[in-house]
Amino acid sequence: MKFAIIGGTGVTDSSFAENLQGINVDTPFGSIEILSASRGLNQIFFLERHSKGHILTPSQVNYKGNIYALKKLGVDFIIATAAVGGIQNCKVGDFVILDQFIDFTKHRESTFFGERGNGVVHIDMSEPYCKTLRAALEKSMIKCGTNFVSKGTYVCAEGPRFETPAEINMFKIMGGDVVGMTNVPEVVLAREMGLCYATISLVTNFAAGISKGALTHKEVLENMENMADSLRNVLLDLIDNGKFEMNCNCKNSLAEFNMM
Repeated sequence: MKFAIIGGTGVTDSSFAENLQGINVDTPFGSIEILSASRGLNQIFFLERHSKGHILTPSQVNYKGNIYALKKLGVDFIIATAAVGGIQNCKVGDFVILDQFIDFTKHRESTFFGERGNGVVHIDMSEPYCKTLRAALEKSMIKCGTNFVSKGTYVCAEGPRFETPAEINMFKIMGGDVVGMTNVPEVVLAREMGLCYATISLVTNFAAGISKGALTHKEVLENMENMADSLRNVLLDLIDNGKFEMNCNCKNSLAEFNMM
């Protein structure tokens, strides 16, 4: 099978793979740099969301180019990672397998459609994240003894600043469990491309107003490093031993529009 791992802040480990080589995938949205590798019979693609060297802010990320490139490569499963602030129902050091999101972004293109004469698509997001992949991730986390929460609602803020305590309090009232800056529009674009996509959120800090001190990027990176081995073990088990009961409808996301 073909797996793609989208690395967020601090997630760039490809040491468990073999035959690593850099490739560039041409898309209508620019050339995308990806690391291609293998593990056994499986092919793995590593994509740094913020580009090499973490040079792009969350709003500058080429989400459309990234997802288009993975579709072009024929990827079966996309595992996205994201550093998040904990709001409720989780603690620092937990992994959260997302099942819902709330979008508070303001300046991002969130669809492949409605331009170049390709029509308007109102994509269904009742199940934003692939339930086949989410179930497989849950099994791997249990097997690896990882601290995780099996579902959670991600609030996507525009960034790049951290949120205010007032905003976090609002997100909590609305049902948000974690907050980050990158999962939207990535999850939406993956659904438009008919891709099986799931996100592992890594709770690296408590959100503003919940945290006892000021939020720092250094804290995020340090806690990401502390969680790196656990994440690596989960990904290894998923790739080597994952059982994928294909009960999702991801690949048929555009069926009603006669585009599949």
